[in-house]
Amino acid sequence: QVQLVESGGGLVQAGGSLRLSCAASGRAFSSYVMGWFRQAPGKEREFVAVIRWSAGRTSAADSVKGRFTISRDNAKNTVYLQMNSLKPEDTAVYYCAASSWAVVGNKANQYDYWGQGTQVTVSS
Repeated sequence: QVQLVESGGGLVQAGGSLRLSCAASGRAFSSYVMGWFRQAPGKEREFVAVIRWSAGRTSAADSVKGRFTISRDNAKNTVYLQMNSLKPEDTAVYYCAASSWAVVGNKANQYDYWGQGTQVTVSS
């Protein structure tokens, strides 16, 4: 069983930065695939970024490439999402997710566990 708690959301002006954190409880955290998703009002949940067992294996959605960076610290059981050059269209609730399977990690149905979400609002 894994529990995920996100933090770091807030209100920021366009062009600003935020760093989201996702603290995980449970064993074998380093073996999980960890992802970030977001959901804006009236829209479906969408993939943002994923990081696999090795910190060198990451991928991100085209809409955030070059602006967002996912990373993990297995010693702290924490995954991060550094968000730079934020745009109003990045406004959403951001969710952290964990999968115990060897998944690609770019679809929500590939994940077993979800956090409660943290709100990110980018003003123009």
